[in-house]
Amino acid sequence: MIAILLPDLRGGGAERVMVDLAREFAHLGHTVEFVLMQARGDFLPEAQRDFSVVDLNVRRVRHLPIAIARYLRKRSPDALIANMWPLTSAAVMGKALSRHGCRLLVVEHSILSRQYAAWGRLHSALLSASIAATYRFADRIAAVSKGAALDTARLARIGSDKVAVLHNPIPPRPMPGAAARAAADALWACPPGGRILTVGSLKDQKDHGLLLRAFAELGRPDLRLMLLGQGGNEAALRKLASDLGITDQVIFAGFHPDPTPFYATADLFVLSSYLEGFGNVIVEALSFGLPVVSTDCPSGPAEILQDGRFGRLVPVGDAPALAGAMDAALAAPVDRDALIGRAADFAPGIAARNYLDLLGLLP
Repeated sequence: MIAILLPDLRGGGAERVMVDLAREFAHLGHTVEFVLMQARGDFLPEAQRDFSVVDLNVRRVRHLPIAIARYLRKRSPDALIANMWPLTSAAVMGKALSRHGCRLLVVEHSILSRQYAAWGRLHSALLSASIAATYRFADRIAAVSKGAALDTARLARIGSDKVAVLHNPIPPRPMPGAAARAAADALWACPPGGRILTVGSLKDQKDHGLLLRAFAELGRPDLRLMLLGQGGNEAALRKLASDLGITDQVIFAGFHPDPTPFYATADLFVLSSYLEGFGNVIVEALSFGLPVVSTDCPSGPAEILQDGRFGRLVPVGDAPALAGAMDAALAAPVDRDALIGRAADFAPGIAARNYLDLLGLLP
């Protein structure tokens, strides 16, 4: 059995990745169980439908090592995949307490030193010290991009060759039916040709403010910008759209478990982040043959787009450059087959086998 440890199953990229991986592990003959600090989140019903879910019912990370130890002694999985610090460090301690011999893989989904840079020196010291003290005792260490792997190795004070790169699995999604496409068309409320989509939580690292400013610079009333996601920055972003005079052109669509109708009906996908662990949504957009414009943020977009071969990359925080790239992308012809072919490089079957190979569980 493979156990997957997460804080919960909220509608984020790492959570989506693990649900998709779990399904592929099952297809390859493995039993999968989700182990959650708190059994909640947008993807919980999906996980409960297809897999066993264990609710540790732990509210504070400091109580997690004992809870993990109890779980390991009771369930005896063959492998534990622990995701995202500080759960990763807690998993190392929990395994040691349990004295259980399962294979432990810790996986980082972002560049931690950048993600927590604003939290202050004390937090940075705690982050570095805990990772350095625990990660070396995991059986395997991985990150979802080259940049995240290098950052993880530096924090853990180990050689970069000790951290594997496991790109995220992005499953090919079936084209939505007529009813779903019609519903998306209704939300766009404009004809095809000028529909710009971004997908992601409305939080600081996604820098949606940059995207709104770049969109306003285009000065084209025929265009629409849709933000698919939810988060604490929505009120501030709505105010910014109003201040920029583009309220009627910006659609705050909220969170949708299935974004495929929006990819299928958009004309351009844009990612404006100043930090990404990988950038799942870029691959999802490519899988629909959708042209992509992205900031060249650390660390996934340039890897996915092969330094601009499969999409346009612009400097982080540069609204004029982002506006120019969006305008050029809308006007340029699109080789959809090439984009779809690039997305296929991240198929779940490939990713799952890479995970299993690292854990020594390939048949």
